[in-house]
Amino acid sequence: MAPAPQGVREEPLLDCRSRPLSRLLFLAQAALLLLPAARAGLCPAPCSCRIPLLDCSRRKLPAPSWRALSSPLPPDAASLDLSHNRLSNWNISLESQTLQEVKMNYNELTEIPYFGEPTCNITLLSLVHNIIPEINAEAFQFYPALENLDLSSNIISEIKTSSFPRMQLKYLNLSNNRITILEAGCFDNLSSSLLVVKLNRNRISMIPPKIFKLPHLQFLELKRNRIKVVEGLTFQGLDSLRSLKMQRNGISKLKDGAFFGLDNMEELELEYNNLTEVNKGWLYGLRMLQQLYVSQNAVERISPDAWEFCQRLSELDLSYNQLTRLDESAFVGLSLLERLNLGDNRVTHIADGVFRFLSNLQTLNLRNNEISWAIEDASEAFAGLTSLTKLILQGNQIKSITKKAFIGLESLEHLDLNNNAIMSIQENAFSQTRLKELILNTNSLLCDCHLKWLLQWLVDNNLQHSVNVSCAHPEWLAGQSILNVDLKDFVCDDFLKPQIKMHPENKIALRGTNVTVTCTAVSSSDSPMSTVWRKDSEILNDIDIENFVRYQQQAGEALEYTSVLHLFNVNFTDEGRYQCIVTNHFGSNYSQKAKLTVNEMPSFLKTPMDLTIRTGAMARLECAAEGHPAPQISWQKDGGTDFPAARERRMHVMPEDDVFFIANVKIEDMGIYSCMAQNTAGGLSANASLTVLETPSFIRPLEDKTVTRGETAVLQCIAGGSPAPRLNWTKDDGPLLVTERHFFAAANQLLIIVDAGLEDAGKYTCIMSNTLGTERGHIYLNVISSPNCDSSQGSIGHEDDGWTTVGIVIIVVVCCVVGTSLIWVIVIYHMRRKNEDYSITNTEALSRGTFSHERSDLLTEGFFPVLSSGGPGTRVICSDCYDNANIYSRTREYCPYTYIAEEDVLDQTLSSLMVQMPKETYLAHPPQDAPPLESLVSSADREMAAFPTNHERINEKKLPSTQMSSETLPRPLWNISKELGLTHPPFSQQPVLEPPQLHQNEGLAESGPDCSTSPTPCHRLHDHAFDFSRTRNIQDGSEGT
Repeated sequence: MAPAPQGVREEPLLDCRSRPLSRLLFLAQAALLLLPAARAGLCPAPCSCRIPLLDCSRRKLPAPSWRALSSPLPPDAASLDLSHNRLSNWNISLESQTLQEVKMNYNELTEIPYFGEPTCNITLLSLVHNIIPEINAEAFQFYPALENLDLSSNIISEIKTSSFPRMQLKYLNLSNNRITILEAGCFDNLSSSLLVVKLNRNRISMIPPKIFKLPHLQFLELKRNRIKVVEGLTFQGLDSLRSLKMQRNGISKLKDGAFFGLDNMEELELEYNNLTEVNKGWLYGLRMLQQLYVSQNAVERISPDAWEFCQRLSELDLSYNQLTRLDESAFVGLSLLERLNLGDNRVTHIADGVFRFLSNLQTLNLRNNEISWAIEDASEAFAGLTSLTKLILQGNQIKSITKKAFIGLESLEHLDLNNNAIMSIQENAFSQTRLKELILNTNSLLCDCHLKWLLQWLVDNNLQHSVNVSCAHPEWLAGQSILNVDLKDFVCDDFLKPQIKMHPENKIALRGTNVTVTCTAVSSSDSPMSTVWRKDSEILNDIDIENFVRYQQQAGEALEYTSVLHLFNVNFTDEGRYQCIVTNHFGSNYSQKAKLTVNEMPSFLKTPMDLTIRTGAMARLECAAEGHPAPQISWQKDGGTDFPAARERRMHVMPEDDVFFIANVKIEDMGIYSCMAQNTAGGLSANASLTVLETPSFIRPLEDKTVTRGETAVLQCIAGGSPAPRLNWTKDDGPLLVTERHFFAAANQLLIIVDAGLEDAGKYTCIMSNTLGTERGHIYLNVISSPNCDSSQGSIGHEDDGWTTVGIVIIVVVCCVVGTSLIWVIVIYHMRRKNEDYSITNTEALSRGTFSHERSDLLTEGFFPVLSSGGPGTRVICSDCYDNANIYSRTREYCPYTYIAEEDVLDQTLSSLMVQMPKETYLAHPPQDAPPLESLVSSADREMAAFPTNHERINEKKLPSTQMSSETLPRPLWNISKELGLTHPPFSQQPVLEPPQLHQNEGLAESGPDCSTSPTPCHRLHDHAFDFSRTRNIQDGSEGT
């Protein structure tokens, strides 16, 4: 057991935890000793008894006099007061079983006193205003029942971790000490019971974070310390705290999360500090806060989202701060607020609708600000305060009240307008309210016809006793109370208050230009007028203004005052609503608000760059522009809005990143992309080229070909890729030897081999290459020997394939002809030359003996006549290679039976193609397996006897030297186009000049086989020529094939 404190008498101390038997003996002895005093009803000598209080305060007796308290105390005494006795120590053990409270305030104690056995039962110990220097845990071991401890106004300098033993203390007051240090964990032994802690008037400058691990604490006071900054999480651990008071600390900074963890706090008092802003950072976590007091600070600003975490506030005090404006978002979220005090600030600007979120507000205090314009201007500043019952506007320099000043205050009952020099009140200004009390004192009223209504209204609403109002004009009514003025004396002989004659007008200007805004007012008074300009309800200072004054005598003398506001080199910050306020001695008038809009042409911050990309990749185009108003960005492709990528949902626009994406780029995405920036001031655009690269590929699969010897072989290699691939052909993995029979069309995509021979068979390789790579494909060409010309069955079997080949070749040739205008010239020249050759008569040819020579010339020019006769015993010349048969057909249906004119249509076309090369080239390099032309000519001459001569034909029937054949075909060639699926016939049927010697013998046609009886369709190809004005592209031709 710890030794007794100094001054206590030297007798064995009875511990509260002694054996029960000893306790019983002690109680019995005390009862016997107290019995005589109880019977007598006496109190100890130095005290007075007011049961249950034993008052021994203010006795100022010497120490020996207190020994009377050692005798048993009255049995019902529960409280002992020893205050104001200058006691420096205590060495007396008390004898009482009912004592619970001891007060020893205003003494000179230096340590915690000990009262003997009753100490175990004491629940309240007050030692205020002593000189105790420290808290000793051993001293409190004798107070197991102590709940309330007051050690305020001592000289304690620190609270140590070992200061308190484990005890059930609920109330602890350490105010007005010299505490500078709070050690971590100093209150941990009290955490299970402590409810109230007071540390006011100490020297605490810093609160270590998480020092208060007191989950049951409800009230914490830290007033009048030296705390300047409150760090985040300082009060974490005070889960049950309901009230925190930190007045007069000089706090200048509340860090974010300073009160985090105070989830149940309802009251926060921060008066008399140096806070400059209210923001959600330091209010974070205060979701249950109901009262917030921040008066007597230096608050200049309320952040827009300050109340995000304090939406249960019912009372807010921001009085005596430095607020100058109330922005529209100043009170967003405070829908439960009931009392708002904004008095004694410097508020000059109240945004329209600033109170519209305070639907439950009942009391609004705006005293001693500068918000006269809110009442004088028709701005409806109090709209939304439907529950407001009390409004205090005293001391706001209000001079006039408009009829819209209190619109929305439907529940207003108390209105305080004291200390305002009000000069005019418009009729029905209070009609929207339910006023029961109007506090108004002014001696500046203009008692004219516009104020006549006020007298009757005050009387009707029984408010005449709470107002003190008197007239200032006209002069003969000056000083009289309006309650004493006769109604007929309220007349309007003039208009002393300024009247706005010309209001400012809305303006739209480009950035950097100059703008002027004009306002004109008139007044019948010669009182000097002045003008104040406002922008967005805030007074403008340091601006360029010109003022003009002149007298006008229209409808009486009046003073006209004009104010011109000059804005030079306007910028975006000049945008807003401008208003002029004209004031003279009799009041002010407000003009309408003119809106100034400043625009700026768009200019690019980022422009799209030309982009080259492979197919399948992601294309990224950037574009950003600035301007005022902010320009809208749009995109175009090739001058239009048709985006293949958008249709396929591959296009993504990221407005925040100024990026335009095309995913999985395809060939059709290639083009010119235009970024358009547009606003009200104008627009501009920037272009970027998107080039899509694609490796070469075969659009159509390559197909092997099998043709009959003498036919035309067409090898197709339709290529795709970007850039367009370059095509080359090889044969049998070696160079392709090009002869006069080889033709290339459609950028080498078609290889045409005319009059195919066995040597043309083999493997043909199509090689496509561009910057991305090379692709190869193989076509195997098989050339078979030609069937017997007399075999009609063979002709029948290949009729369809022949027409297919004819269609392909015709389409290819037509496409080639359209591709160059030179062919036109050559064809026309060639036709005229042939017409000149045909104009020579056969008689002249025979007489000169030049028939064979002319035929040789024809063969040399590329014309090979086919001679046939149906007569028995005649020889038929059937050349597979150089006759005049249709070389584009795989069949020989025209060979055995049909009379073919010298100018076969397909031969003519082929000749027109071959004319593009010099004659020397293809005559110098004949086909390797072709017999010489001279041998063919001589062979033909030797067989001439088998046929009638031209002379004989002339004798049978003489014809003109030139004759137009009007014979029609039983199967016109334009029907070919229908079979091939062509919409326009590739031929036109026209008469062709023929040599007369081949037509004079009409019996030749009659002696031929009958076409109707032939199993093979017979077609006379007399006079057909190409219609070069009708062409088709390769794709059309492919449909025909």
